[in-house]
Amino acid sequence: MTDSGARKGKVILFQGDSITDGNRGRDLDPNHILGHSYAYIIGARLGFERAEEGLAVYNRGISGNRISDLYARWNEDAIYLQPDVLSILIGVNDLWRTMKGEPSGCTDRFERAYRHVLEETRDVLPETKLVLCEPFILNTGAPAEDWEEWQKRIAHYQEVVRSLALEFDTVHVPLQAAFEAAAQRASAEYWIWDGVHPTYAGHELIAREWLKAVEPSGIL
Repeated sequence: MTDSGARKGKVILFQGDSITDGNRGRDLDPNHILGHSYAYIIGARLGFERAEEGLAVYNRGISGNRISDLYARWNEDAIYLQPDVLSILIGVNDLWRTMKGEPSGCTDRFERAYRHVLEETRDVLPETKLVLCEPFILNTGAPAEDWEEWQKRIAHYQEVVRSLALEFDTVHVPLQAAFEAAAQRASAEYWIWDGVHPTYAGHELIAREWLKAVEPSGIL
């Protein structure tokens, strides 16, 4: 069930940037409310398989967001929704703006802001189960312009997410290795058309890895 339905079952919230946003609807039209990202694929599967439970699935990803942007809107777009399961996929915009030398990338606050988000969530919503998804890139598009540096920096972000997942005892969804394996089957562009934003096939990959990690955890 989505934003427009009754909330009698668990509430699942997806948070992130454009990868999560997926051109989601900003009104209550149930045909478009979840957009066309991995959040839609996961919501569709769980909604069908567990229709009797009345799940409520929300997508609050916003294109262009960094982790600090999530923190700035956390009250209205996370805490207020009282999710039972909260999934976060973020990081590529933090890296992008740093690599492009944009003013908003002058300092790298990824780990500090991410920790703030998790600490506040645990403080206000102690029963909410967290899912931290690993940020990822492939060697095409913008990352290919300076691949070694992009690879080095994304590896640091990935380690931050892994460490925070351990520290806060959350579910961790590894994605980089899955995309690299997929790139052996078809070109990098087939999965992530510009090195950052997944295609429909890439979103299916994320959805499968998410379910592979989350379903055995019992948090659903």
